[in-house]
Amino acid sequence: MGNTRLICDPDELRTLFLFEKLNDEQLAWLCKDGRVERFEPGPVYAEGDPATCFYVLMDGELVLTKNSGGEQIELVRTTHRGAYSGAWTAYMGDKVDQHYAGSMTVTTPATFFVLDADSFAKMMKEWFPMALHLLEGLFFGNRNTNEILGQRERLLALGSLSAGLTHELNNPAAAAVRATSSLRDRVAGMRHKLKMMAHGKFDSNTMEALAQLQEEAAAQVLKAPTLTSMEAADREDEIGDWLTDHAIDNGWDLAPNFVQAGFDIDWMEKVHGTLSGCGPDVFEGAIRWLNYTVETELLMNEITDSTNRISSLVNAAKQYSQMDRAPFQVVDIHELLDSTLVMLARKIGDDIEVVKEYDRGLAPVPCFAAELNQVWTNLIDNAVSAMGGHGVLTIRTYRENECVAVEIGDTGPGVPAEIRNRIFEPFFTTKPVGEGTGLGLDISFRIVVNKHHGDIRVESEPGNTRFIVRLPLESPEVAEGEAAQSNTGGN
Repeated sequence: MGNTRLICDPDELRTLFLFEKLNDEQLAWLCKDGRVERFEPGPVYAEGDPATCFYVLMDGELVLTKNSGGEQIELVRTTHRGAYSGAWTAYMGDKVDQHYAGSMTVTTPATFFVLDADSFAKMMKEWFPMALHLLEGLFFGNRNTNEILGQRERLLALGSLSAGLTHELNNPAAAAVRATSSLRDRVAGMRHKLKMMAHGKFDSNTMEALAQLQEEAAAQVLKAPTLTSMEAADREDEIGDWLTDHAIDNGWDLAPNFVQAGFDIDWMEKVHGTLSGCGPDVFEGAIRWLNYTVETELLMNEITDSTNRISSLVNAAKQYSQMDRAPFQVVDIHELLDSTLVMLARKIGDDIEVVKEYDRGLAPVPCFAAELNQVWTNLIDNAVSAMGGHGVLTIRTYRENECVAVEIGDTGPGVPAEIRNRIFEPFFTTKPVGEGTGLGLDISFRIVVNKHHGDIRVESEPGNTRFIVRLPLESPEVAEGEAAQSNTGGN
């Protein structure tokens, strides 16, 4: 690195604000245990390396950076004498992670007072025991507070999702119960009608024709067209009139079932032609028999749809929670987004239009899937709140360089410019007191940036606010796994 050791002058150290209150004996100790070094332009230490030294700038310019989404994001650039960095938490020992949280480089030849981490820790413990206890209390107190409130944020979200899921499951479950009860009644009616028909004037050919009509009716239900309310009403009028004209009592009660099954006048005429020689009583019995067939098929379809809906909701819940799945995996990001939308369906409501602009060609993303679902939950929940329950929610995915980008947009009033830089701060919230902890975006930031080495930002103007999450297509965990596999010969 080309750094050169220089003479340590206690009087010069006294000019640095960190050391200006120290006595001669303490300054002499610093010069004995520490050192003054001259660094040429380039790196001084790297993010993630063991934090071995505490640095105090004496002259030159330093730059502090942190990796985000594969890019080095500049945090600080300063020439201020006395600016310090490095192993400043060494005094807390193994209570905290002792690795450099970022990287430091110098852009010009720079001079630092350097103190080994062990010496810095010893100095803090011996010289400032009271201050040390205060700092530890503040550090761990803030961390515990963040964890408690973060847990509360997650529990609030879980409670909201659980209530929504319960509601979503209750609807199809109740529909299935109702349909099953109705189906039981219709099957009982079919048995009764079959007994009556057995005493009618049906020859074998007529019975065979009726059985064929029954099969056609059942098949027709499966391919019934979707009609508008106006179209359905017009067709019900036509078939109701036709049934009345053919002496079917209460034909208007039967018409809606035939229309829902997709039948028209031509099909009804076909039935009449097939059974016209059997007499009016037999014909009416056959019509009601076919109506029971249609009803049972429609009810079975309703049960199938309801149970499929329940199964889809359960699968979405498993996808959302990542139950029975590894914490870290490679997934289709759209599956995570869709499961979150299902879980939040009740909260989104009917007055918000959800627009999906998915790039289905995107490669799978290596990630902690359950935690990313928490990010989507926080962002979508904020978007829904911002729109007051009315507007357009847009979920867009695309590739940006070596990252997958997920954009969650809303048509709310926007984030004012004066607070835009603060929205990712812990405890900062624009929601009324009691409605938010101010940790949703902070948690999202830490999941995306700290855990996935990605990036999250906001672009906002009235009517168009977009939170953009960028996730690298190759994560450190994947890279480490590939290296390990290579070292073991791929076995």
